[in-house]
Amino acid sequence: MTMPADPRLILREDELDAGLELLLLAEASLWTAVDAGLEAADLGLGRSHWRAAFLLRRRPGVGVQELAHLTSLSKQAASRILVDLEGKGLVAKTAGDLDGRRRTAALTEKGLAFEAAISERLRNQIARAYRSAGLDGVAGARRILAALAGGRTRSPGTGGAG
Repeated sequence: MTMPADPRLILREDELDAGLELLLLAEASLWTAVDAGLEAADLGLGRSHWRAAFLLRRRPGVGVQELAHLTSLSKQAASRILVDLEGKGLVAKTAGDLDGRRRTAALTEKGLAFEAAISERLRNQIARAYRSAGLDGVAGARRILAALAGGRTRSPGTGGAG
């Protein structure tokens, strides 16, 4: 359910630019934590590999097409990421229930450990930020981020972000 826009909310260009600047700086901070985790894992994997692992933990059974949609990668790039993860023993692919040609992917135990080691760093950062914002700030931040994520919060054929 979308809440109606508050007609009193008038945002000037400089306020919007300040928000965009904060989003870019926050993104850089989060990716720094991901990069440190990837370096510590020493598997030769990159940011897209971790993103895929994170999404597979949150949405087991994702296929190439859905992963491409969620990450804005091409189908070829999403497929390559899954092949890389499978090659490292982090992902197992299985034929789909309804269509044997559609292959779904799920993290293995090793994949879950890889994802958890990196995500824990990010959860700690987000927890600190949420605590500094307070309860009202957390709800507001989640609404803003969900609006920015748009259609990615609900994947095709699913009931929600889960």
